[in-house]
Amino acid sequence: MKILAIGDIVGPLGLEYLSRNLRNYISKEKISLTLVNGENASIGNGLCRADAEAILEAGADVITGGNHIWQKKDLRDFLDTSERIIRPCNYPGQNEGNGYTIADANGYRVLVINVMGIVFSDPLDCPFNAVERVLKREEGNYDFATLDIHAETTSEKYALARYFDGRINCIYGTHTHIPTADEQVLPAGSGYITDIGMTGAHDGILGVKTECIIHKLTTKLPTRFELAEGDVRINGALFHLNTSTGRVEKVERIKL
Repeated sequence: MKILAIGDIVGPLGLEYLSRNLRNYISKEKISLTLVNGENASIGNGLCRADAEAILEAGADVITGGNHIWQKKDLRDFLDTSERIIRPCNYPGQNEGNGYTIADANGYRVLVINVMGIVFSDPLDCPFNAVERVLKREEGNYDFATLDIHAETTSEKYALARYFDGRINCIYGTHTHIPTADEQVLPAGSGYITDIGMTGAHDGILGVKTECIIHKLTTKLPTRFELAEGDVRINGALFHLNTSTGRVEKVERIKL
């Protein structure tokens, strides 16, 4: 079984490019499950309901989120009513949405989990404990599992991957918008990559116009960020999962 994870969509250009290209790739590669991080897809960060519906229409089976997922107020009801969009599981329980869902992939039940890192980020619940609770709560209700770790640091992502090696089949990082070159199969059979990059305009810095970021860093003054344009591409990772053994046999970086 092939599980495709797509990195953070950044702005309308990224969403439009995804809409034009994702279904063809899914069909060509015979993808069983497609996971898309959509938390930056709308203008001004966050994700509005219309853009969430467009991501699902483009071919995503599940949308994962991060620290910006609640930024657009019209998404909040959708988070509570849709099983196809999730937010990090270690935010307070009274917040809208769920931190995981169970998706169908060719008849297999796949537990899709989203968690937020806490190093250099908001002081949320411990991501190790939060994910552990999800696994315990859903024990016996799924065949395979995936984890989107939305976090700042490579060390925290890698530590989570090592901790859950063999219990979560596909583990990958999002948030930093830069794809890493450490795709691997861990000792107990989990597929892992620290960050799968971003989907959007790469002719800038992390999806933002270069001059905006340089102005911010050199002057330290408040700066209005404008989305970059040009060199639009999709970044992600493709996990080849052996359904007989539960081991990932290969992880591939994807650039479209």
